[in-house]
Amino acid sequence: MRIAFCVQNDKGVDSTIDSRFGRSPGFLVYDTDDESTTYFTNAQNLSAPQGAGIQSAQTIAAQNVQAVVAHNCGPKAYQVLLQAGIEVYMSQDTIVKEAVQKFKNGELEKAASSNVPGHW
Repeated sequence: MRIAFCVQNDKGVDSTIDSRFGRSPGFLVYDTDDESTTYFTNAQNLSAPQGAGIQSAQTIAAQNVQAVVAHNCGPKAYQVLLQAGIEVYMSQDTIVKEAVQKFKNGELEKAASSNVPGHW
């Protein structure tokens, strides 16, 4: 399974999870099969006047991921992810490897909706 995380930096599983979804500096994709990571930047959305969540969700969907782990996810991004068949999990962990472990242990709860308003 491929899981995307919104991150502040590219340090593999030691990357810091960002509190924002659409305006996070980058995304780290973790593959549970071989424990590999791939980082890609989200620079195009850092200062976007609008639509950052939607564009970020579309970028993640193009990475062939099955789940997203985030601190927060707005309503429009949440809908794009759901339509792409991507499950959303909320985690307040600060480091990717902590959230990965909780995901593997079944300790993260799947989000039933977005948890912040649009333009948060």
